[in-house]
Amino acid sequence: MPGFKNPRTIMVQGTTSDAGKSTLVAGLCRVLARQQQSVVPFKPQNMALNSAVTLDGGEIGRAQAVQAQASYLEPHIDMNPILIKPNSDIGAQIIVHGKPVNDMDAQVYHRYKNVAMNAVLESFDRLNKAFKFVIVEGAGSPAEINLRDGDIANMGFAEAIDCPVILIADIDKGGVFAHLVGTLELLSPSEQDRVVGFVINRFRGDITLLEPGLDWLEGKTGKPVLGVLPFLKNFYLESEDAINSSQINHSNKKIKIIAPVLPRISNHTDFDALRAHPDIDFEFVAIERTPPPADLIILPGSKNTRVDLVALKNNRWQLYLDRHLRYGGKVLGICGGFQMLGSKVVDALGKESEAGQTSGFNFIPMYTELAEQKTLKQQHGQLSILPSKEPVPIQGYEIHYGQSRLNEELTSCIQYHDGSTDGFMSDDGQVFGCYLHGLLDTPDSLNAILSWVNDQIDFQRIDIKEIQENEIDRLADCLEHHLNWQKVNKALDLPLFQPHASQER
Repeated sequence: MPGFKNPRTIMVQGTTSDAGKSTLVAGLCRVLARQQQSVVPFKPQNMALNSAVTLDGGEIGRAQAVQAQASYLEPHIDMNPILIKPNSDIGAQIIVHGKPVNDMDAQVYHRYKNVAMNAVLESFDRLNKAFKFVIVEGAGSPAEINLRDGDIANMGFAEAIDCPVILIADIDKGGVFAHLVGTLELLSPSEQDRVVGFVINRFRGDITLLEPGLDWLEGKTGKPVLGVLPFLKNFYLESEDAINSSQINHSNKKIKIIAPVLPRISNHTDFDALRAHPDIDFEFVAIERTPPPADLIILPGSKNTRVDLVALKNNRWQLYLDRHLRYGGKVLGICGGFQMLGSKVVDALGKESEAGQTSGFNFIPMYTELAEQKTLKQQHGQLSILPSKEPVPIQGYEIHYGQSRLNEELTSCIQYHDGSTDGFMSDDGQVFGCYLHGLLDTPDSLNAILSWVNDQIDFQRIDIKEIQENEIDRLADCLEHHLNWQKVNKALDLPLFQPHASQER
């Protein structure tokens, strides 16, 4: 096996998107952290509309925030130095070291990659000096031929810093052996050499039926299969980008909540607590569909508020929302969805799309102008959504260009500890909106919102952060049991993990 300059930097690359890279990195981080090892996650380049805000006011992908949690760390901009947030089919906002630098189309960004790689290497160097282990997540597939030139997300990074690579594939999609062998064949000889082994993800059934295929794979490639991970039923971990539209079957659902899937929807992880709640039937609804009856409609965040607002109106959501409110329903807007609730959204600087303005739904007497500088901050404060109830603590984060101003006097529903305010409600009490992502992530604020929707129901109390912790530990338990640690340690030429005898196969 070739020696590596950075053997304690372990990169996970996938044969496809959604192969399990983010999950495996999070699990490895928790396995090592539970051994009191100094470990940090890293993703050189992430393309996603789900993002998180760091303590110092930077923006990174949400997957890296989850992996930081798995490492018992606070999120930091060096964990994801390049974040690409698409705002059209061919263009995106480029975020470097937590701050937006410019909007670029694919050709312009391709020419920018040398600059981006320098930022990536700067961040890696800082983390590599501060932590014993760096667990790196690749992006998409390393065998995307059209993207190989100037690659900074997969083998281009691995070659630059000289680290080993684990290749993961999803057997649940089918064709797992073709994915693994085909990906390996499309790599250069030096890239093939740094692949130290395979992990097969989401296996269901009798493992003995798979073993002949595993023996063939090892014989064909000369690479060990480091483990076969089972399909974890009802497993929950925040999504990197794709919407999880599967319905969770709760037997005693008390209210119905829906959210439209906007063309440029962002931070849809805001609704994970609703999906996990045993009293709630939550559903993402395609905007082309006729929406089902609901108690609450949530307008989510958007990377391109005006374009998504037009898309909703073109699909008759103004009529649906008007009818929903006439029959006593509630509407909640978060960030871009909050901006849509006002009379207009003005983008004179062309921050999200072509300069101009778009009429809103006009449910709250306010309008929004997109500013030059992006607001990025974590927030703590209190929510007063029900006049008859005491304020409840809230926390979350803001990511927006918009600055919303009232056309008439309204009382803010959110008071932040830094003295700023947020959140307004319509006079009739049926429409509420704010900029705070994570509004539903604390038990008190979640129950306050649910009581606003229906104060006659005694809702169960859940803590999505506690659920996340339990799921990360469940994932780490799975890796400890199902990875072949003798093979892993031998392939990496280091004692990554020493399992109990009962864990070794």
